[in-house]
Amino acid sequence: MAKPKTATHRYGVPRPSADGQFNSHVRTPQEVRDTHFRPLPPPLCGNKAPFQMDLASIIPAADIKAITAAKKITFHVNGDVGGIANPDPQLRVAEGMEADFVSGAKAPDNPAFLYILGDCVYFNGSIDQYRTQFYEPYKHYLAPIVAVPGNHDGENVPPGNTLDGFMKFFCDCKPQIFPELMGDNGRTTMTQPYVFWTLRTPLVNIVGLYSNVPEGGDIREPQLSWLTDQLKTLPKGLPLLVTLHHPIYSADVFHSGSTHMKDLLESAAQRAGRHPDMVLAGHVHMYERFTKTLAGGGVIPYLVAGAGGYHNLHKTVKVDGQKLQTPTQFVDKEGETVVLEKYCDDRWGFLRLEVTDSLITGRYFTVPNANEPSSLPSELLDYFEFDWRHHRLLPNTLKSPKPGRKAGGKAG
Repeated sequence: MAKPKTATHRYGVPRPSADGQFNSHVRTPQEVRDTHFRPLPPPLCGNKAPFQMDLASIIPAADIKAITAAKKITFHVNGDVGGIANPDPQLRVAEGMEADFVSGAKAPDNPAFLYILGDCVYFNGSIDQYRTQFYEPYKHYLAPIVAVPGNHDGENVPPGNTLDGFMKFFCDCKPQIFPELMGDNGRTTMTQPYVFWTLRTPLVNIVGLYSNVPEGGDIREPQLSWLTDQLKTLPKGLPLLVTLHHPIYSADVFHSGSTHMKDLLESAAQRAGRHPDMVLAGHVHMYERFTKTLAGGGVIPYLVAGAGGYHNLHKTVKVDGQKLQTPTQFVDKEGETVVLEKYCDDRWGFLRLEVTDSLITGRYFTVPNANEPSSLPSELLDYFEFDWRHHRLLPNTLKSPKPGRKAGGKAG
């Protein structure tokens, strides 16, 4: 095997005016599934808790300075992105996110990174699938890509060391390129400290959990204590987001939400004396935005953004054969009532978040389906403004998103 090429962090290459599409995705049969809890691999590179990485270590110092001065950071969020069997949805989402970058825009206004909510590669995190399902689709995405693993990233067939691919490509000791595994795509390996970890930025801290392989998730020690510690010790002057693969709330009929993950997070929040300001998950292949009312007052958004490229979309619960009309109350398996504010179960798309010292603004864009020209612009489906300091949603002035709104455009 050829030796890797070491380098400083690199993130993609500009798209030529006429770029040929690759056609190297293959269908990998998943004949045997090992869905029990998989013990975590040891950290690499001598990394130890609290497993934190500063955004300043992966983007230019000038961008950090501009973000800090403007008191604003922008980033993408997506999940379940691996384009196995049919690469078209993943490519359309990738191109939609590329179009969300504005040439010449200041650092606070362009996405600083993409955060993947698990299931980066189907099936089972195979090292040999990263080139076609990760590096080639994001060849022209000109920003860092970070992630937490999903169940398919850790469920190996045949059974072996779990998370081999994720550890190799996301948790490397230094940025480098393995040409035979990654191709010539202008992107180096990422240097995250572990499979559960915290991304620290000047405007927001993101606590990423690995909810393992079993359906509904399974988080054990030492990750449980680590979560409590992060909730307790991270600065309270910045919003705190929690990410995980298995969603706490979901109205779909395939996976549904995980009350186990809900009870685990609520227990950690109680021990820490602090609830996260927003919770984001994947696993369910659609977009959903829920609002949970806290016992002490205020609300918390719970988002599912799992329509990032896997070819099968999941469907919501229907009432009398009709799709749900939002906003509507949703009751989970434990009888808790939350509000389903918005959802999309028939299109792929991506989430754009902008965080300031007082607001988290969310925009969810859908991309053209296979029966539509890929040249059509992304459409704005959902828009919200969340006052994270007072835990309240601001009145939504975007009552009816206009079709054909380009990604990155201002909401009306």
